Amino acid sequence: MTRTITSNAQAAVTPHDLATQAALATMEGGGNAVDAAIAANAVLAVVAPETCGIGGDLFALIHRPGSSKPDCLNASGRAGSNANAASLRDAGYTEMPIRHRATITTPGCVDGWEALNARFGSWSISDLVGPALDLAENGFPVSAELAGTIASRVDELAHQPSAAPFYPDGSAAETGDKITRPLLAATLREIADGGRDAFYGGRFGSALVEATENRITRDDLAVDQAQWVEPLGLALFGDTAWTVPPNSQGYVTLATLAIFELLGPPPDADHPDFQHLLIEAYKAASFDRDDCATDPTTAPMTGLELLEDRRLGDRAELIDRSRVATWPSQRDVPGGTAYLCTIDGDGMGVSFIQSNFHGIGSGYSAGDTGVWLHNRGGGFTLEPGHPNELSPGRRPLHTLAPTLWTSPGRLAMLLGTRGGHLQPQLLVQIAAGLYAAGDSLYEAQTRPRWSLDDLNGPLHVEPGMQGIRGLRDLGHNIDEQPGPVAAWGPVSVISIDESGVRTAAADPRVATASARSTSAG
Repeated sequence: MTRTITSNAQAAVTPHDLATQAALATMEGGGNAVDAAIAANAVLAVVAPETCGIGGDLFALIHRPGSSKPDCLNASGRAGSNANAASLRDAGYTEMPIRHRATITTPGCVDGWEALNARFGSWSISDLVGPALDLAENGFPVSAELAGTIASRVDELAHQPSAAPFYPDGSAAETGDKITRPLLAATLREIADGGRDAFYGGRFGSALVEATENRITRDDLAVDQAQWVEPLGLALFGDTAWTVPPNSQGYVTLATLAIFELLGPPPDADHPDFQHLLIEAYKAASFDRDDCATDPTTAPMTGLELLEDRRLGDRAELIDRSRVATWPSQRDVPGGTAYLCTIDGDGMGVSFIQSNFHGIGSGYSAGDTGVWLHNRGGGFTLEPGHPNELSPGRRPLHTLAPTLWTSPGRLAMLLGTRGGHLQPQLLVQIAAGLYAAGDSLYEAQTRPRWSLDDLNGPLHVEPGMQGIRGLRDLGHNIDEQPGPVAAWGPVSVISIDESGVRTAAADPRVATASARSTSAG
C-alpha cells in the first residue's frame, strides 16, 4: 500500500486500505471530505472491529475553506440512567473493570454520522454505507490484527450472538481468510433505511438495554449523543493547533507542545535534549489528566483554563533540563481506536476518530445485531465525589484526541492516531519533529518512537532511536523494544502547503494502513 503521496487533489489516510479506497471513491464520485470520512468509518466498522465500530463513539474536527476555526463534534456517549458506582464498590471493585457490562455507555457513532451528515453531507447515509454493506455481505480478507484479536479473546467472544462470522467451523478465522458479516449488514441496512430512530429505537436499542442489564434505558437512547462544541485551539510554532475539549484528553497534546516550545529545544530531533524536553513536557502536561479530562459539567477547569499561558509557564518551570523529574502517575487507560483524515478537492478537511476502546470493546455484542459494544465507561473512576466518577448521564474521560492545524487563512495539517493514553505522546512526537526539527512527513512517520505507560516508569523506545546514551545520562530508564511497535500507531497525517499541495502519509507500523489520492497510489 502507498505510504506517502503528494497530490493537488483529494486524499485520504486511514488504518485500512479498504477504508481508504472507500473514502477516495466517495470523493471521486462527487462526495465531499465529510462524506468520505463517514464512508471510510462504515467500512472500518466492518473490516476492523478490533479498533472501531458503530457500538462505539466518535469525535471529528472539520475545516471549511475560509473559516477561522474548525467545527468540532463530540459524539461520545453517556452513562445510562441506572449506572451506579456504589454497586460496583459494594461488589469489591476499587476501580472500573475494563470488561464488564457496567462499562458500556451509549454508543455515539451513529448519532455522530447523522450530525455530520445533516450539517455537511452531500450524500445520504444510505449511499455512504454502500461500500461497507458490500464488504459485509460479500466478504473481505481478515487482517493480521483482527485475526490476533479474535484468537486471543476466543473464550470471551465466541459465545456472543454476533460472533459466528469470526469463528467459522468453531475455530478463529486466520489472516487472509475471507469472511462475511451478515448480521452487521442487516443492522447497517436498518440505519440506511431508517436513520437513528431505526438504530437506537429498533433491534439494536433493545439488545443494548438487555446487554447492559437495563443500566442504559430506552429513555437514554432517545437522547442524541452528538453535540457540536467549541474547539480548543492554541498557537504553536506559528500555526494554530485545534482539538476537542474535555471530556477528551486532547488538551494534553496542545499543552505538551506549548511547554516544549517554551523550553526552547535544540532543532535536532536526534539530540537527547530534544527528546528529554519533549518527554518531560508531556509529563508536566499530563500528570493530572485524570482529574481534568472529564465531563465538562463536572470538570474542575474549562479547556481554555487548562491552556492558559500562566498555567503552561508554571508547568514549564517544573522541568529540570538536566535530570528526569518525579511526577504523580496517571491511570493507564487502554484503547482500541481508528483515526482517519480526508481532504477533498475544494479544501474541506476532516480529522476523524472513532473507537471501540479496549480492542473489540467490552466483549459483549448487542444481541445478534453484529454490533460489538464498546467499554468506554472504563474511563470513569469509582472514587466517590471525583469529577469523573461513574454517574448517570455523565461522559467519561475520553482518550480520543484528534488534531487539526491551521495557518492564517488556510488548513495546514490533519493529524491523529489510535493508542489510548498514548495518543498525545505519539502526536507530540510527530508534531515536534515536523515543526521544531524540520522533519518531512516521511521522516516523521519513520522516526523511532518512545512511549510511557507510567510517568515514572521505563521509557520504552523503538530500535534505532538516536541519543539513547544521552537520555540514560539524564536519568531515563530505557527499555529498548525488539522492533517497531504496531500499537504506537497507526498515525495518519495529511499536510497542506501554502500552494495547496497535499502530502499524505500512512504509518509503516501497521500493514493495513494506507494513503491514497486521485493522482497517486
